[in-house]
Amino acid sequence: MSRVATRSKSLRLERTLASPRFVDGVFTNASGATLGLRPGSASGVFSEFLFSKNRRFPAAPLPSTCPLEGWSRQLDSPLRATWLGHSTVLLELGGARVLTDPVWANRASPVGFAGPKRFQPIPVALDKLPPLDAVLVSHDHYDHLDRDAVVALARRGETIVTSLGVGAHLERWGIPSERIVELDWWESFALPNAGVRITATPSQHFSGRNIGDRNRTLWSSFVIESADARAFFSGDTGLTSEYLEVAARFGPFDLVMLEVGAFHPAWGHIHLGPDQALDALAMLKSRTLLPIHWGTFNLAIHAWDEPAERLVELAPSRDVTLVMPRLGAVVVPSRIERVDPWWRRISALEPGAHGSLDDETEPSDAAVNEAPPADQSLLD
Repeated sequence: MSRVATRSKSLRLERTLASPRFVDGVFTNASGATLGLRPGSASGVFSEFLFSKNRRFPAAPLPSTCPLEGWSRQLDSPLRATWLGHSTVLLELGGARVLTDPVWANRASPVGFAGPKRFQPIPVALDKLPPLDAVLVSHDHYDHLDRDAVVALARRGETIVTSLGVGAHLERWGIPSERIVELDWWESFALPNAGVRITATPSQHFSGRNIGDRNRTLWSSFVIESADARAFFSGDTGLTSEYLEVAARFGPFDLVMLEVGAFHPAWGHIHLGPDQALDALAMLKSRTLLPIHWGTFNLAIHAWDEPAERLVELAPSRDVTLVMPRLGAVVVPSRIERVDPWWRRISALEPGAHGSLDDETEPSDAAVNEAPPADQSLLD
């Protein structure tokens, strides 16, 4: 092991042992929430996995667009965002580009022949991404930390900003320690040559890439702020009262990205789902939501489009602006007023789907927060 690697490992251990989150050899949630299912729910969850008819995959690829043309246009607003699927978003603000949880892998799994498989292709090749100022990795689960993607990005010279301890994975994969920034909660990193600061903030989840390393690395949300814009990225999380402190220190936000998919009441303490995502948005003193963690992998029992439909149902009564662009659409969140339910073109092909093709042109009374496809004035 080189002297640099030894020094990096020693510093990481020192910082880990000093972290208030590290207790009895593992990282912990402030609330005490753990990975386990809620009491009395195990048999019901097992039965749903075996017999539920709600676990639908889309009948065809979802509508998407290549973002390259949008990225080539000059930024004329404080903040621009491109959802690339699941929890991967490219943010543009303060003269910087920041990519969150980049996953290009075909499976969210340690092996290529089993595990949750991508049902939606990502709308742009990894090597076509523009230069980035930072790559955020919230935690080390396979649907958020894609080894091949982060190694390829690091080879381009990108800086990886991640949670405390995750750098051990990255260094083991050959990423130089000088390309890695590890943050404990409430620690910040100012991007060189850009007016952007990234701060790791609390989330309520867990970590581990195999059964032997459970909770040996931290999980985080992130605040990304420039002089003119402020965004919040949840990573994976359950509903936590710590969002009130996040709001007090940094809120309100111009854009909040919260996980809405892969939810179930039995594990509602470690994943939000759409209902709790709106509660979290209110705690963050914000009203503009870009839903993430859906539309790419089927990781739960519910239908793939249920999170989107539930948000459209709830948003009008909660005074929420939903930013729900097609995959790859480059959008200015402040210019979004209503939702184009683009996913219904695919869900209409499935038995028992929520919507129909007609819903795209004739919004129902219940879905007040809908509109025909967004025109170019909403894009940059």
